[in-house]
Amino acid sequence: MDLIPGINATADALNAEKIRMDVIATNIANANTTRDVNGEVYKRKQVVFEAYLDKTASGSQPAATGVRVAEITEDTTPGPKIYNPDHPHADSEGMVEMPNVKMSWEMVDLIFASRAYEANLSVVRTARQMAQKALAIGR
Repeated sequence: MDLIPGINATADALNAEKIRMDVIATNIANANTTRDVNGEVYKRKQVVFEAYLDKTASGSQPAATGVRVAEITEDTTPGPKIYNPDHPHADSEGMVEMPNVKMSWEMVDLIFASRAYEANLSVVRTARQMAQKALAIGR
């Protein structure tokens, strides 16, 4: 019984969900940023996961699968425009383009990511308990 491939896959998933939560936190932090370092309105970032095969599995074991972050994309949906002629980034009509970050979406994504993280931690705990029980058999 080899627990390591399962733990490795779970570790990959934990890392991917951590990156996802970091990106969500960045989106929330920039929900009111009307200019980024390039002088453009902040655009919401999204994490794209991909499955992969670990071909380093030994012997007759099939290749282990895992998950990783394929890319972090930018949501190109235009943000809402609000009327605020006193804002320094207002156009000639007094409209300011706001980021396309919707706080409710970000919070839902954050809940999903944290639940996935917790589920993967549970897998690690269960695998550890199984290994401890297996070691205790010979005593």
